[in-house]
Amino acid sequence: MKKIKVAAVSYLNTKPFLYGFEHSQLINEIKLTTDLPSAIARQLLNDEIDIGLVPVRVIPGLREAHIISDYGITCDGAVGSVLICSQVPMEQIKKLFLDYQSRTSAALTQVLIRDYWKRQPEIIQSTPGYEDQIEGATAGLLIGDRALHLKSKFKYGYDLGEAWKNFTAMPFVFACWVSNKKIPEDFIQRFNETMAFGAHHLEEVIAEQQKNYPDVDVKDYLSSKIQFFIDGKKKEALDYFLKLVEEPEKSPVA
Repeated sequence: MKKIKVAAVSYLNTKPFLYGFEHSQLINEIKLTTDLPSAIARQLLNDEIDIGLVPVRVIPGLREAHIISDYGITCDGAVGSVLICSQVPMEQIKKLFLDYQSRTSAALTQVLIRDYWKRQPEIIQSTPGYEDQIEGATAGLLIGDRALHLKSKFKYGYDLGEAWKNFTAMPFVFACWVSNKKIPEDFIQRFNETMAFGAHHLEEVIAEQQKNYPDVDVKDYLSSKIQFFIDGKKKEALDYFLKLVEEPEKSPVA
């Protein structure tokens, strides 16, 4: 039987899902790989995988898109790992690097810079190593594990989850499990159960990962910042964000 190709993000916030796979018979039915969010998005767009935990910004670009799970990477307020970092306050930022690892965080940054902070810095598409250029009036978007490890080095860190909440009063969905083709219903049910298992065993995941992230409060991050279940309000927020990216005039008054 041909295995379903599944790609998961390689960040700390995905460890509960990987824990679920490791403790499920589903692991024998899939070919599981891990990569950066932007790379998984490309793989899904190019039909190199069947299912990916992808930045939600990629969804409109897929010829066929199915959100197949009630679980993903979300927040309702501060997220802790998606930050605009700088050595100067927001009003003094002249240039801003966007993190090349995620389309969603880059799009969210541009929405918030334009409509919430109402600033017009020069936007720069980054390449590996750009974090070393965050100095003076040049800021940078940092996401995922890089943000967790490096944010203490900067005087200012503007949390995009918190800013979005202040701007819209909504939660935010960064990534969800998306397939680019129809997947059998029985597989989807077991997939969802596998994700639920991981999300409901956070204590084990935290204990397992804290030694791998000695400079991060893993318990606070995974239990207080990141949220994994996508409820109705988060689905509404996801739809709203995608409309806002495509139609900026729908932006609320900050």
